Amino acid sequence: MPNMIFVNLPVADLAAAKAFYSALGFGLNEQFSDERTASFVVSVAIVVMVMTQDRFREFTEQPGVADPRTAREVINAFGVDSRDEVDRLIEAGLAAGGTLSGKTEDHGFMYGRGIDDPDGHHLEFVWMDPSAVAGE
Repeated sequence: MPNMIFVNLPVADLAAAKAFYSALGFGLNEQFSDERTASFVVSVAIVVMVMTQDRFREFTEQPGVADPRTAREVINAFGVDSRDEVDRLIEAGLAAGGTLSGKTEDHGFMYGRGIDDPDGHHLEFVWMDPSAVAGE
């Protein structure tokens, strides 16, 4: 089993979050979802868990939950296979209630754009030229 990353995000509206992450094409894993949590499979090694704020609080001893609309708590960047896939994901996210966030980064060998989900959690989608990654 590969090392996995579980991104856990508190949300105000679980239905809106489910619509947003489904629109990105992330697969809902019903086995690990319920009325307070939705588990989305991004890849074999990455899972995004969106959960109501009361459910999220069960996982931490901290007294509060950060408001991602007023402070950036994390930037989740996902590598994709093409520039077109970056644009497709951004457009799908915008159509599902997301908000364009940040500027488009186009360095030729690397292209990325950002979007905030309906709760303000920031996602970036990035494509890098495989030959640039390999150091050619």
